[in-house]
Amino acid sequence: MKSLVTGGAGFIGSNIAKYLVQRGDDVTVLDNLNTGKKENLAEINDKINFVNGDIRDHKLLEKLVNDTTNVFHEAALASVQQSFNMKDEYFDVNVNGTENIFKLAKEYGFKVVYASSSSVYGNPKNIPIKESDNRKPINPYAQTKLDCEHLSKKYSEMDVHTIGLRYFNVFGRRQSKEYAGVIKLFLQKIQQGEAPKINGDGLQTRDFVYIDDVVKANILAMDSNVKHQFLNVGSGFPTSILDLANLVIDASGLSLKPIHGQPLPGDVKTTQADLTLIKKLLGWQPKTKLKDWLIEVISSKNFEDI
Repeated sequence: MKSLVTGGAGFIGSNIAKYLVQRGDDVTVLDNLNTGKKENLAEINDKINFVNGDIRDHKLLEKLVNDTTNVFHEAALASVQQSFNMKDEYFDVNVNGTENIFKLAKEYGFKVVYASSSSVYGNPKNIPIKESDNRKPINPYAQTKLDCEHLSKKYSEMDVHTIGLRYFNVFGRRQSKEYAGVIKLFLQKIQQGEAPKINGDGLQTRDFVYIDDVVKANILAMDSNVKHQFLNVGSGFPTSILDLANLVIDASGLSLKPIHGQPLPGDVKTTQADLTLIKKLLGWQPKTKLKDWLIEVISSKNFEDI
């Protein structure tokens, strides 16, 4: 099976690429290394076709997909804070780049599983959040993800097979700051013997989901007969940032108290995924709990690739 992973040198994309190589796929990774890192692919570098390129390059994409069966589309600019100052660039990469993928899917007939985001919901009225709930983005990054969902619906009406996975806060080794960056920052502070710094009161909650579980959701989505869907990918459990800070401190055994700073603009207050639909359609459910992973990492004192 031939698979293309866009953004395949990034946190999520590189883990998807590794899984595909392990199961025997012929894998091409496309990444412009703007935020991705070649070292994320070190274990499989000699087993993949790596292409340094941009998803906005339609001609390049066409060369890569003309005999591809599966496209895992992970390439995107993903910093909420940065998106306020780079609105045009975010639209160009995230929206126009994604439309390039969909256009080629229409022409060549491959299936696309792509990264959407829980940020499309904004500050939800209902918790846990269902896929059918209102989508009201509160920052430019989230708006680009919603624009991609509109494109997905448009192309699905042309019988392009797409599934958008609405990632909540993805964590794991080699995690990037754009996904579950607060965990990375807290662990780095603990490694230095310093107190974690919280933006705001820390009562904002996040739904943290482990990278291996996210990879499995992608594989199940691609291998299924499901199409034209948006699916939540989370743990189903909310964790406040204050509780997370205290959990990290307790696991370290250090006598520290969290430091509070100013809240960040565009920061969502509450996220918690309702997983009913993805369990029903794909039989997927998360296995790794945040607390267990944090305790394992901190007790091992192995912070090398956090």
